[in-house]
Amino acid sequence: MQPQMQGMPHVARPAHMMSFMDATKSCLQQYVGFSGRASRSEYWFAYLSFMVAVVGMLILTIISAFIIDVLATLMGLLTFGLYIGGFLPLLAVSVRRLHDLGKSGWMMLVMFIPFVGGILLLVWFVSDGEAANNAYGPVPTNTL
Repeated sequence: MQPQMQGMPHVARPAHMMSFMDATKSCLQQYVGFSGRASRSEYWFAYLSFMVAVVGMLILTIISAFIIDVLATLMGLLTFGLYIGGFLPLLAVSVRRLHDLGKSGWMMLVMFIPFVGGILLLVWFVSDGEAANNAYGPVPTNTL
């Protein structure tokens, strides 16, 4: 637990994790919402739902390749559309996750530093957010 910061009231972290479905809904509802904060559970469940969708689409693409080539092409295009459609929501939830840590969304550019950038972002994303309100908003409630 972090000590109380001067001039900022102490607010407890949420008592429960955000559910898988709530995190997915929140990510899609705020698909270009770069303001505010996202809890760890919201961030990781949003990425997990995207990965489940992508793996499901890839499996269907491979299966359809054995049935009809045209269907495989269509499934491949749908998978590509999922990648394109998922880019902004996942970027937005990543920026909100950095805000929960008290960091600027521009810190996402750290990923372009070879080797170190991805590891640093991973460490930040698994870290616990600030327990008090910060410049980016109140502590996430984990409820819709």
